[in-house]
Amino acid sequence: MTPRKDLLDIASLTDAEIQFVLDNAVPFKDLFKRSVKKVPTLKGQTVLTLFYEPSTRTRSSFEVAASRLSADVTHFDIETSSVTKGESVLDTVETLEAMKVDYIVVRHKQAGIPDLIARNTHASVINAGDGFHAHPTQALLDAFTLKEIFGTLEGRRVVIVGDIKHSRVARSTSLLLRRLGIQVAYLAPGSLMPRDTPKDVTLLKSWDELWAWKPEVTYLLRVQMERQREPFFPSVVEYHKIYGMTDERLARARDEGLYVMHPGPVNRGVELNDKVMTYERSLINQQVENGIAVRMSVLYWLRPGAAA
Repeated sequence: MTPRKDLLDIASLTDAEIQFVLDNAVPFKDLFKRSVKKVPTLKGQTVLTLFYEPSTRTRSSFEVAASRLSADVTHFDIETSSVTKGESVLDTVETLEAMKVDYIVVRHKQAGIPDLIARNTHASVINAGDGFHAHPTQALLDAFTLKEIFGTLEGRRVVIVGDIKHSRVARSTSLLLRRLGIQVAYLAPGSLMPRDTPKDVTLLKSWDELWAWKPEVTYLLRVQMERQREPFFPSVVEYHKIYGMTDERLARARDEGLYVMHPGPVNRGVELNDKVMTYERSLINQQVENGIAVRMSVLYWLRPGAAA
């Protein structure tokens, strides 16, 4: 597979590139589950995490992935940098370019910033989430997790529940799953359903309609309070009652053999209750583990300075 310079979204990837990343995540996962956890693939190269928004899972996952490929890992601390003094994104990128950084993993609240950075640096840029736009490695790890469970994805059914309007995860994961032949449905309050819903996504209005649709996986989204400038529902208690995975719905999910996914971090008592975390068909921890393997595969594939 010809390397490319950057990973900015799912839409720009070819089917062959998607398959390459997913296929190569398999040996990388096998690697770090063994006693020998490192390979010299990126020895002598520098991976820098540039997060303008808080993150625990994604940032840590990239840092562990880079470390297991023997890269030097550096975190650019926004809170103690000149960004707090008004330094622009491009000024920061010029500084990083002078430092000869090889890979930049960037998260920003504004859509399009990773693309702007990619066009102004020799380094390979990986979008770790930009506004409501995209989160490509989350989508890839979600697809990888489903491939582990089902093998063949064609015709499988996944329903995405929750704050779809503000979710870059919903956009990226939904797009990738549909490209892989999975049927996708949305369930959300009307206030949290985007207007530009794809025509090939089934819209559901209630959990009764969800059960009738017969999904095999329910993907619960985090309610993103920090992205909501106004309340989109009466209260979190009301949200959990109508849209969350309650005790009763978990019992039904168990009877139906339904798998449960969530991108994290989890709002307990909002999207789901505590019992979901120990539910035997919860894939949440498997998603975290697979994130490392998929991000190792992405770093292995990208090449600084390669053609876009």
